[in-house]
Amino acid sequence: MARSARAQEEIRRFLDIGAVQVAELDLDGDAAVLRPGPGSPPVTHGEVFVLVRRGGRPVGTLLGRVPRGADPRAVLAERARAECGPAVFGEPSVAPFTSVVVATRERAGQLARALDSLLAQDHPRFEIVVVDNAPVTSETRELIERKYAERVRYVCEPVPGLAGAHNAGLDAVRGEVVAFTDDDVVADPRWLTELSAPFAADAGLGCSTGLILPARLTTPAQVLLESHGGFAKGFTPRTYDPACPPGDEPLFPFTAGRFGSGANMAFRTVVLRSVGGFDPATGAGTAARGGDDLYGFVRVLAQGHRLRYTPYALVWHHHRETWRDLETQAYGYGAGLTAYLTAVLVNRPALLPAFLARLPRGLAHARTLTAVRETEGGGTPGDHDVRTHPWPRRLSRLQRRGMLYGPVGYLKARRTLRATVRGAR
Repeated sequence: MARSARAQEEIRRFLDIGAVQVAELDLDGDAAVLRPGPGSPPVTHGEVFVLVRRGGRPVGTLLGRVPRGADPRAVLAERARAECGPAVFGEPSVAPFTSVVVATRERAGQLARALDSLLAQDHPRFEIVVVDNAPVTSETRELIERKYAERVRYVCEPVPGLAGAHNAGLDAVRGEVVAFTDDDVVADPRWLTELSAPFAADAGLGCSTGLILPARLTTPAQVLLESHGGFAKGFTPRTYDPACPPGDEPLFPFTAGRFGSGANMAFRTVVLRSVGGFDPATGAGTAARGGDDLYGFVRVLAQGHRLRYTPYALVWHHHRETWRDLETQAYGYGAGLTAYLTAVLVNRPALLPAFLARLPRGLAHARTLTAVRETEGGGTPGDHDVRTHPWPRRLSRLQRRGMLYGPVGYLKARRTLRATVRGAR
């Protein structure tokens, strides 16, 4: 098929992707409670992406179809009981005093929605710090002063870049644990407790990450992203220990994208400070385009600390909505991946031999990441390696281009940062 014809076919397929409802279903014995996802209308007939809970904790997802005239709760509960078995949970530890950092830039409406969900957390003791990154208006500061002044602290970081904003938040926090999330999420009420409690149970833990699910699946871009995994890392808790590298992760710790994402991560504060925080030449808002979260994961693991992934710490993420957003995201993911690897090697040269030893497999892994991914049967958006829609070649090419650009972008960001610091003196 000629390239132009193939491109047109990809566009047609993309535009044919229909909306999917988002809901959550809590199973408790014979009872089942069905609720719409955050900000979604009540569930009706059609396709529904369902988060299944047991005892309030997430245990799985499914994609169900409710026939016209049927009871959505009954239909989806029957599917959930058949596909999501019983779960056994241990007693969570008492969560330590935790600080939440939210970096934002000119998105006061989204920020207010995120802050409302954070202030509703069941965590026994926490604080919230908002970092206003390179603001061009006073909208964010005025929002905090008007609506949240007694409960949220405001910090301004004038230098653009997500990592720099996170470092400004890290400097300001008082908690034993510091959690980071984005201004486009809605946090589950138990999010902070579940994310921070593992630190009390494991003195060697340096980092924890949690589950990220889509708040809405209303546009083709949102459904396509989620059908290829989105930001989800599954429903099995897992600990990554540098003293005992996982046998199924031959590239450990350099495949940091498997550990979690920056919208749902926490660190022991003293550990993150000891490695110098995040590299300010990484992250959105810099020429590097991303990679700040992955950098943090690898630096903490390389210091000998463990990382814990827990699916019980849930945030609902508002995915980007348009094809143009997907193009930007694909390029940024590729750039951020190689930018963070460059940052790790620049700041921790001792890791170079381990990196070179893994390089051949890493190149094969990169080819897999950027391959054109066709559908492999039906499946649930959010399940890994089960696709409901093919991944467009255009997005794969953009991700590869981003990977080639990433080291250049990181070095450009470093130069820009040095010039900015010199100009401020």
